[in-house]
Amino acid sequence: MLVRRCAVLLIEPREELGLDLQSMFSGGSALTATMHWVALAPHLDREVTLAADDVALLGSVGQTVWQQRAALEQQYGADIVARLLDHGLLVGDARLGAQESELSPELAHWRERDDTLRAQHWRPLSAVAHIYSRWRGMQSESGMQFPTFDDLVKEYGQPPSPAVERGGASDAIALPAPAADALDDLLLRRYTGRNFDTTAQVPLALAARLLQRTFGAQDQRMMAPDAYVLKKTSPSAGGLHPCEAYVLAQRIDGVAPGLYHYHAVNHVLEPVQALTVDEARQLALVAVADQQWFADAPIMVIVAARVFRNFWKYRNHAKAHRALLLDAGHLSQTLYLLATEAGLAGFVTAAINEVELEQALGLDPLTDAVIAVCGCGPAGPGDYVELRNAT
Repeated sequence: MLVRRCAVLLIEPREELGLDLQSMFSGGSALTATMHWVALAPHLDREVTLAADDVALLGSVGQTVWQQRAALEQQYGADIVARLLDHGLLVGDARLGAQESELSPELAHWRERDDTLRAQHWRPLSAVAHIYSRWRGMQSESGMQFPTFDDLVKEYGQPPSPAVERGGASDAIALPAPAADALDDLLLRRYTGRNFDTTAQVPLALAARLLQRTFGAQDQRMMAPDAYVLKKTSPSAGGLHPCEAYVLAQRIDGVAPGLYHYHAVNHVLEPVQALTVDEARQLALVAVADQQWFADAPIMVIVAARVFRNFWKYRNHAKAHRALLLDAGHLSQTLYLLATEAGLAGFVTAAINEVELEQALGLDPLTDAVIAVCGCGPAGPGDYVELRNAT
């Protein structure tokens, strides 16, 4: 069988601190440090602790050229090679070997996952950052009300200044006051809602407008034979618009609670998973990591990027992953403004449980990157009115 290293691998020297009571009582240092190696490989979706011999072997095997397994076993030992194959840090291809006709199901799985990652053209560091920054089962500020600035100052001390000065004040150029404009009212009324009316429904026509004007195609253009781009109301890197909208409907007139995919061209909601009212509420809580001040929004949108739509052009590009994040930010701001225009409060958050959302939507994090959750709805009594012009 032939083997090679997985496509993307970051090996981190990690320190674990502990207490040495015996040393402390004898007058020495109480703090001890233990070092070990940790492998971060995006196709695994988990960390792997390595021994020094594992690191040495992985450092001698490239991710492109296949090598004979027998030669590695002779140099490093059969046990180490088998262990790294089992972990998925080495991948095999029996089809290219002379002795075996197929891989075991476990080894074939890691080979398939590695092939999927290679096919997307991720920048290695971006892939590691994306996969290992995802949450699962996280409960952010569970059971608490949204912390006020006073709460934060008491816990963390004074924040950095809201504005920073660069250069001398005597050199500053005074600018004229901005002229009033029709857009001012909309911009100044835009705020982040943190208390939604739990009984209010969003009319279907309004939900349709919000989705179409935020995520829908306003036009299609053929840039080459069978190669189209969409015109939307927000900018996108390369005009590619890779971000898809998945709607978690809780209270939309005429739409049963559940998960839907919004088709940007056909302007339809495609059912993904039917949910009861209680199931939709529970998924909303899980989605936003138990931030209940967001979970009551009647319409929530999971923004997930089809990475190959972007990386098809920006292959192994240092800025490609940033472009996906910018795209999601543009879309959320457009939704904010449309919601404000309709008299609704909006929100967007990156504090989300991506893994549970991927599972609910049937998405692979290597190909479809869940980035943020946004939403809107009528404000409930006592919403953060004092923050409306400050957030």
